[in-house]
Amino acid sequence: MKIGVDIRGTVNEKAGKGYYAFHLVKALLSLNNGNKYILYSNKSIDSYDNFKNATVKIIDKKGLFWHKKVLSDAYKENLEIFIAPTSYIIPALHNPNKIKVLMAVHDLIAFLYPENHNKKAVLIEKLTLGQALKKIKKVLSVSENTKKDLINRFGVKESLIEIIHNAASDSFGIIEKEECEILRKHKKLPKEFIFSVGTLEPRKNYETLIEAYSKIRAYHPQVKLVIAGKNGWKSENIFKKVKELKLENDVIFLGYVTENELAKLYNLATIFAYPSLYEGFGIPPLEAMKCGCPAITSNTSSLPEVVGDAAILVNPNSTEELKNTLHKLLSTPSLRENLKNKGLEQYKKFSWKTSARKLLAIINKV
Repeated sequence: MKIGVDIRGTVNEKAGKGYYAFHLVKALLSLNNGNKYILYSNKSIDSYDNFKNATVKIIDKKGLFWHKKVLSDAYKENLEIFIAPTSYIIPALHNPNKIKVLMAVHDLIAFLYPENHNKKAVLIEKLTLGQALKKIKKVLSVSENTKKDLINRFGVKESLIEIIHNAASDSFGIIEKEECEILRKHKKLPKEFIFSVGTLEPRKNYETLIEAYSKIRAYHPQVKLVIAGKNGWKSENIFKKVKELKLENDVIFLGYVTENELAKLYNLATIFAYPSLYEGFGIPPLEAMKCGCPAITSNTSSLPEVVGDAAILVNPNSTEELKNTLHKLLSTPSLRENLKNKGLEQYKKFSWKTSARKLLAIINKV
């Protein structure tokens, strides 16, 4: 079987959807199932070693022209299936009589919380998702919560949706202290810190986290707040909040970090805080758990489904609740140890190999 995959999100600095595409495709290729894969990108790839058993095509076009050119090539190659793990544009444009398309849906933030999402992305998703859902063979939902949102918002038939979970990759786990200390020294990190990660944008709720942190500093003056992630839209509001609360010496922004650096940061952190307003899945709490870092996250969207009882859940809209929880966890070593042990079991429920096997089964059925 000849299968095409859009792998643009896997190139260079990856965010959530990009990591999903990268690890799922890598795990799928490792199954050695006899299928022929053509992977489409718009830029050269960091390491072709990650995509063995596949042909990589670099399509040097931009915007809509890239999608049209890829679709044209897919028809020319007589591909039987095309997998769209990060975009709805090819699923919306394709001719279902010529090719079968499987499309991942990570979340419906553009429809449920458009004020917390990039305006251009909201427009594109509103123009394409509805059209795509009429044509595709299967929706690959990353969680039960996103599946429920699809059914409620678009009336998608349950039989059209398959759950293909995210997971924490092999980069994450307990790492030797000496190795982590090298990174601490390199990044000039304090001995104790609250850690958070994700693109700096409204949905990640950093302003609430920063405010909650400001209210516990008197009790934990030695604890800093460390945030990793590249600047997104409206990121300037986050920096304004830090200045407003006079926390310039206490909140440390690391910018984008590699996956290997991220794993060490989880290992070094005292606790992990992820009070996101809405997530289709939410990989970071799972990564933190795999690294033995006790986590606090939101009681909304997919996050309770991901963390089970292995993290403390809070209302992301309540600064007071987040403040109290941060203080309690920092003050109670036994609670941190309990969450660490639960987290080391919880992450095992999700695996890229399991997700890849499930995707292969879907490919063989459609």
